[in-house]
Amino acid sequence: MEKARKEIIREIAGLNSSEENVLFHSLAEGSLGELALFSSGKCLSHSPKFPFFASEKDKEECFWVNRKEGIFSLGEGKFFAETLASEKKLIICGAGHVAIATIRLGKMLGFSVTCIEDRPLFAKEAEKAGAGRVICEDFAKALDSLEGDRDSYFVILTRGHVHDQICLRRILEKPKAYMGMMGSRRRVAMIKKNLLEEGFSQELLNSLHSPIGLKIGAESPEEIALSIMAEIVGVKSAGKNTIGYSEEILDAVEKEEKLVLATIIERKGSAPRSVGTKMSINPLGEITGTIGGGCAEAEVIQKSRELFLENAPEGLLYHVDLTDDAAAEEGMVCGGILEILLERY
Repeated sequence: MEKARKEIIREIAGLNSSEENVLFHSLAEGSLGELALFSSGKCLSHSPKFPFFASEKDKEECFWVNRKEGIFSLGEGKFFAETLASEKKLIICGAGHVAIATIRLGKMLGFSVTCIEDRPLFAKEAEKAGAGRVICEDFAKALDSLEGDRDSYFVILTRGHVHDQICLRRILEKPKAYMGMMGSRRRVAMIKKNLLEEGFSQELLNSLHSPIGLKIGAESPEEIALSIMAEIVGVKSAGKNTIGYSEEILDAVEKEEKLVLATIIERKGSAPRSVGTKMSINPLGEITGTIGGGCAEAEVIQKSRELFLENAPEGLLYHVDLTDDAAAEEGMVCGGILEILLERY
């Protein structure tokens, strides 16, 4: 139960993403940066100096007092809670022109992209487009091999309604954040009718995004991909999960002997990145991830150096104001105020 803070961060990689996973950071003086990891109300682990684990009742209250991310107080303590999301997964069925454009854009937007395509030549194009994983086999078999979770976004872009129906049938049964299918209204209505007759509920079928994508008058494959990803980003942004710990951040924690994690714990105004966004900094000033770039990020990197000094504290809080004249001169037109938690590992 009691673990070093770095061990707790490593533990995040193995969490079941279908559970409600919450990481608490102490913001109290004397225990800044101490951690407690919960999954569905149960404490999995906590660092030795986490401040208020006097009883099981305290642990239970810690979890349930705040059901979404943010700063909150409990007793005399102050804490930052983040609901942990896993990496956002984009699963694309098909590898035609629109699918290829969607792969490229999805990768650009930071999604882990999987493409399913049963034709080898088209599957090869998906690889060239940058899909992290390409499954070249029967659609039903490929989808049966994927579990899905609340961070999975399914997009059906196959070459025909027979394959669309096969894919949708499998996806309806999976946990997911989003499912969308391209096709004419007539074709989509026919598929829905068939699946309704098979026993799928009307409510579940109504959750399908089709026509897929936002209405922006898209015509070219690239424009259609843009409308699809805009819709997906909208769904993602409406969720309550914070950014979480990306694979790149977790890899950095694993590989670097010393590391500082910078996390946005509060945002006011129009600052560029959201609560939970993370960046790691090593002793050479090399970073993984970004909290927004520009002079603010440079300040945070500079401030992190204090934590690598001998007898440095485990963590510190840093205030970034993007509304002042100096920020404006540097081109930080977003404005806003950030509170950054810096934690040494």
